[in-house]
Amino acid sequence: MTSILILNGPNLNLLGTRQPEVYGHTTLADIKAMCHEKAQTLGITIAFEQSNSEGALLDHIHAARGVHDGIILNAGAYTHTSVALMDAISSVGLPVVELHLSNIHAREEFRHRSYIAKVALGVICGFGAAGYPLALEALEGHLGQTE
Repeated sequence: MTSILILNGPNLNLLGTRQPEVYGHTTLADIKAMCHEKAQTLGITIAFEQSNSEGALLDHIHAARGVHDGIILNAGAYTHTSVALMDAISSVGLPVVELHLSNIHAREEFRHRSYIAKVALGVICGFGAAGYPLALEALEGHLGQTE
């Protein structure tokens, strides 16, 4: 059975209360429930993780090799700063979908640069919490084509 790791980075544990005008009122627990529901309809399994630590995110990416078939990564602010995450993704050889709740291209200039996009299968941004089920569909579809 297809298995996908959904990995969430810094400050996403504060969803629902953190800048709701940008990120909405949906909590990370709400998003996790949405993802489990979507995974069930797609007939896949998921693991759902969050960390504020770049090192922990790297450890999750490394551990995904041989366990998961792909990764959905909302790296938060690390998207714009972490060569280490980019290198980890390149190293594990798994397809990755980069995900953002907000449209990073409509925000501050520094958010327009993504190290993750350079090694990602694709990027979904600007659809709020609805981006997570979209990412699951996209990655599951890609994996179905490559089997």
